Amino acid sequence: MFEKFSSSAPTPASRGYKMPAEWESHAATWLSWPRPDGISFPEAYDKVMPAFAKMVDALADSEPVCINVWDAAHEADVRRQLNRHGARESHVRFYRHPSYEPWCRDHGPVFLKRSGSPEPVVVDWDYNAWGGKYPPHDLDDAVPTHIAEQLGLAVYAPGMILEGGSIEVNGAGTLLTTRNCLLNPNRNPHLNQAEIEQKMRDYLGVNHFLWLGDGIEGDDTDGHIDDLTRFVSRTKVVTVVEPNIEDANHLPLSENLHALLGMRVEDGSRLEVLHLPMPGRIDRDGLRLPASYANFYIANKVVLLPVFNDPMDAKAVAVLEPLFPGREIVPIDCTELIWGLGAFHCLTQQQPA
Repeated sequence: MFEKFSSSAPTPASRGYKMPAEWESHAATWLSWPRPDGISFPEAYDKVMPAFAKMVDALADSEPVCINVWDAAHEADVRRQLNRHGARESHVRFYRHPSYEPWCRDHGPVFLKRSGSPEPVVVDWDYNAWGGKYPPHDLDDAVPTHIAEQLGLAVYAPGMILEGGSIEVNGAGTLLTTRNCLLNPNRNPHLNQAEIEQKMRDYLGVNHFLWLGDGIEGDDTDGHIDDLTRFVSRTKVVTVVEPNIEDANHLPLSENLHALLGMRVEDGSRLEVLHLPMPGRIDRDGLRLPASYANFYIANKVVLLPVFNDPMDAKAVAVLEPLFPGREIVPIDCTELIWGLGAFHCLTQQQPA
């Protein structure tokens, strides 16, 4: 039943809820579809539609896809785009939840589950478009509560800014994030690290925190973890590395790797760290774009992998394939999509089964 709880109410963690790992079973994948006049893909809306359509089609045999749109006209345009690019849509459901931009990982709901309870609950973190970089963002900020109301789920409001792409959980109590993002004064200047950790304990059901440092060049999110390091099991991560010492990404990624090698998860087990390559540099209009193979999305039956027409594409597939038995690695060209400064993990949000 839909009910919204403020930060003064008992927390979801106190009621036994926690955020599942991404590889746990999904009921659906949520997307927020872009608009031709949005700012994420300036003069490139038509160019990114093939990647969007392939993403939706790749999920057809995996799980339902719930797409947030503005209105009937926007829904009709999405249907035209899917049809134009040959995407199946029998698994697609549309919802009138308008947002200015398509990055549902960051503005969408975070779903929590608890043992013995059939329904999840929603956490509606505050959202300010990555530190106020892209106003307005009021519609995007309202999406989680709209979805909770639509689904008839309880929703909790922690009263803290947090984007879904800034956190990575193993589903057993450990959370991985970056100081450059979560401790950035453009998010929660009134909270220190201990207070931010307590909010995540209370509203994500985690109890062990692993902090990395800086993100990759060109990332406008101030260093989201989903471009850097991803859990692939309770005790194992893949992390991107850049061997070229002349590349601006070499030092921060080396420092992150060094930190990971000394980390342990919630029960004291040492973290196993595998390397993902970085694609070659991609520049457009004088900007370096944050292309990263770490921005993959784990669905029920597939893993959506952004690729960039780069020699390292095949190596990234080879690294991930043995880590996901029973799931197909689906490489999808993101050389146009990355102009929006994100890829498949940024676009998606999983609803647990």
